Amino acid sequence: MPTTRLIFACLMAVSSFCAMAREYAYSDAHLHYVDFFQETAGMPKLLQAMADNRIEHVMISGIPVAKKWHEDEPKRPRYYAGDDADAYWYSATDVIVAAAVGKLTPEQRQRFHPFLSGFNPNDKNSDAHIQRMLDLYPGLWQGIGEVFTRHDDLTALTSGDTARANNEAMTRIYHLAAENDLPVMLHSNITSKREKNPLYLAEIEEPLRNHPHTRFIWAHAGTSMEIHRHQTQLDFLLPTLTRMLESYPNLYIDLSWSLLTPYLLDEAGKPRQAWVKLVERFPERFMVGSDVVGRFNKLGKQLHSFDPFLDALPEDVAKKVARDNFLAVLPRSVAR
Repeated sequence: MPTTRLIFACLMAVSSFCAMAREYAYSDAHLHYVDFFQETAGMPKLLQAMADNRIEHVMISGIPVAKKWHEDEPKRPRYYAGDDADAYWYSATDVIVAAAVGKLTPEQRQRFHPFLSGFNPNDKNSDAHIQRMLDLYPGLWQGIGEVFTRHDDLTALTSGDTARANNEAMTRIYHLAAENDLPVMLHSNITSKREKNPLYLAEIEEPLRNHPHTRFIWAHAGTSMEIHRHQTQLDFLLPTLTRMLESYPNLYIDLSWSLLTPYLLDEAGKPRQAWVKLVERFPERFMVGSDVVGRFNKLGKQLHSFDPFLDALPEDVAKKVARDNFLAVLPRSVAR
């Protein structure tokens, strides 16, 4: 009898725990429909991954560069870092995204939020190109990005000058974004692979200060996997990010790719309390994303990997970070 009671008590405890476990609906704030060769697994697989993993909304964008298969390379590279051949700005990436979204049913289309990325951020003609795309596809584009500026080895591999988030070409784009109520997602590394200080911080901070009416989504808060290979963790990131969130109400943080570890979670997979407190303090300024690139078989895994951190937040804040904050940063004309 005591054994039976013990088993019953254990079952009740497990049942109670399961009842208390949270399930999140997600908005993926950072998804690339194509890879660096402008290839994709396709919309049916993306829709299935969304259905299987409670992903209600996605930011969908192309990749603004294409990797060259150089004449001297006997094997086609699988990634932009696969060899030393360069990459080049590729505006047709937006046409691919527009065509894919255009084939969706009206109900499906409400779950997709296309961002326009196929332009050269060094070219002061780019704002005119973006305006043409807005005119060609009225009502389609809901944001600009991911704009590649400082981006690890991709910066060196991309043909032309180094893109900066605070150059004249991007300044023109920020004005256009504000006029059209479009958020801008920027990839702008906060430092180089070896410098243990925020070497490039001014390149993102200057636009934040000079364009208060433009909403900026800072991809990965300036971190990257390549930086982590050389510097395991940036000690200055948390205080720098805290100051910037205090100073710039137009700054939002995309938590995808390189922020989950080693920042949000420690080596044991436990939430870091300093980051929990930061998100609690700014509950509407953070959003999760997968940053998948053209393949969607790991989409659910990437978003579910945030669950331990979300579970450490108050439930209302967790739901904002998981789903609502991305939707809130979109143009006011977008149906929520």
